[in-house]
Amino acid sequence: MTWLTWALLSALFAGLTAVLAKVGVENVSSHLATAIRTTVVLTFTWAIALAAAPKGALAALDRRTWLFLVLSGIATGLSWLCYFRALQLGEASRVAPIDKFSVALAVAMAFVFLKEKPTTGSVLGAIFVTAGVLVAALVP
Repeated sequence: MTWLTWALLSALFAGLTAVLAKVGVENVSSHLATAIRTTVVLTFTWAIALAAAPKGALAALDRRTWLFLVLSGIATGLSWLCYFRALQLGEASRVAPIDKFSVALAVAMAFVFLKEKPTTGSVLGAIFVTAGVLVAALVP
């Protein structure tokens, strides 16, 4: 499968996540709901990683890789905690689009921190995502 297929599957599962999480967080603390979800993700991903990774791959990781993966994990955890709390307080149809504003933020951060070269498509795409977020989440 290509990167595009994987990205589309990611979007599909992320959309499904919003709907399932909204129902799941109705009668429980958002933090407990996030912990349950994280435990499932942890178990599921470790099972897949251990089954698919070459022998010795974990031991071969260097300190820089560990540092950035741990920081990424912390950012993910904070994102999920905020997302579940937002879902608990708001409508999924308004919370999910705002969460997807992360797309435009990631594009901008890729330009600044990763020195990726802006293209007409990436800049226009980020602008359109931002516009879509504003319309979907804020216009009654």
